[in-house]
Amino acid sequence: MTGPASRTAHDSAWGAPRRRAVCVAACLVLLSGLLAACASSDNRTGVSLILKTQTNPYFVSMRKAALAQATKSDVHLSVAAGTADGDTQNQINEIYTAIARGDKGILITSNGDAVNAALRQAKKAGLFVSALDTPLAPASTANVTFATDNRQAGRLIGKYAAARLNGRPAVIAMLDLYNDQVVSVDTNRDQGFLEGMGIKLGKSTSQNGLEPRQGKYTGGKGGTYQVVCHRPTQGAIDGGRTAMEQCLSANSKVNVVYSINEPAGQGAYAALKAAGRQKQAFVVTIDGSCQGIGLVKSGVFAADSVQYPGKMAQLGVSSIARIAAGGKPPANTAGKSFIDTGTQMTTASPVKGVPSQTPADAAKKCWGTP
Repeated sequence: MTGPASRTAHDSAWGAPRRRAVCVAACLVLLSGLLAACASSDNRTGVSLILKTQTNPYFVSMRKAALAQATKSDVHLSVAAGTADGDTQNQINEIYTAIARGDKGILITSNGDAVNAALRQAKKAGLFVSALDTPLAPASTANVTFATDNRQAGRLIGKYAAARLNGRPAVIAMLDLYNDQVVSVDTNRDQGFLEGMGIKLGKSTSQNGLEPRQGKYTGGKGGTYQVVCHRPTQGAIDGGRTAMEQCLSANSKVNVVYSINEPAGQGAYAALKAAGRQKQAFVVTIDGSCQGIGLVKSGVFAADSVQYPGKMAQLGVSSIARIAAGGKPPANTAGKSFIDTGTQMTTASPVKGVPSQTPADAAKKCWGTP
């Protein structure tokens, strides 16, 4: 049929969905217009800071530094985050909001590779994308990355551990991040520590735990070593304690503990103390939080490699402001695929030949800017 009756039936079957589609499209256009109007009413450069979460103190320090730099650079900063570590959907939504708003750039600590397609769209729309702390995979998804040299952070505490042993045999527990041991921050810190100790790595550097389990270390005065275990901690206190208990079950004479971060190190120290081994073993770690530096001072940690997330955010904001004003993008640190925001080691028990700072000095700039 092709008469009025058929058209009425067709309209009845398809009219409502079409009206809904038109309504949705109109709402999207209206939203984009409102965002653009808000952006145009503020002549300042728009920048979006998209964090993993806004509850972790590490990212809180980023937000604080970014807001301070935004005031200095006359930038309008919008801050958003995932609801929890691993929440990529909210980060994706915020990326598209930044595009619609007409922002000039995005600073992001990525919760996962799922955000990459949206970030590529942002770059295509002309936004300058900066990864903070966590390199994207592939790194070229971002225009630039501001991060700690995690391998160097590991080397610093490895050199310290070797020198502190003073030639004694090393019985080592390696408390890593994940069980699969292939995440870049995990492998770089772990293997950097072993390099600092003067322990040869395995044939592949893309995975932890492939080094010879015993042999000689050449750091400090040198000596023999045994790697008792590689255990995952999830970077958490409970995970660190469980991992340390398992390592002590494998060999109760552990005297050197490498931990991926401060929470894992705290858990390890609790397990050592429960076993009565806290005076025979020492814990080295990486983070540099104000709390962690306090734990260095009290002796829970022998040494801690300090990071500067505040500097990452500060440089990210100022770079986008400069680019928006016609300046050039920042260049990577010589010899590296990212901009190295620095790391220093802090200890309350310095050893000869290993540069370090006191906990008092480190506390003046914990998680801020060096």
